[in-house]
Amino acid sequence: MPSDEPYLSTSFQDFWGRRWNLTVTNALRHTVHKPLKSFLEPHLQATWATAAAVMAAFLMPTWEVTGFFVLQGACVVVEVAAKAAVGERWRLSKAVLTPLTVGFMAATAMWLFFPQLIRNEADARAIKECKAFVEGLRPKF
Repeated sequence: MPSDEPYLSTSFQDFWGRRWNLTVTNALRHTVHKPLKSFLEPHLQATWATAAAVMAAFLMPTWEVTGFFVLQGACVVVEVAAKAAVGERWRLSKAVLTPLTVGFMAATAMWLFFPQLIRNEADARAIKECKAFVEGLRPKF
């Protein structure tokens, strides 16, 4: 499966690192995050090297949806720092974290991600391609 129940995410780190599009996550981890972090660690504190590597993994070659991914990367960096600062002393339950995380993902996607796709009619093209695929299967069944 390319994703692992992203609607059960309890944090940004959980969503992007362990649940959403695992193929892309693993590719970015091994081609962007780890090499950049290894390169930066001799020059920066480990915290800053990790933060820079996380942000680099969220940068996109096109600027149309970069704002969405930069915001998500910043949220992961802030979340990791907050977890390190408070440790296990203060932790919300999954019943609270899951709707907060999924709600934030949905709201930011509706604000920054989907408008670009709709403006470029990617949704209409995808529907058209699905219809053509189904029509192509009809004679076989």
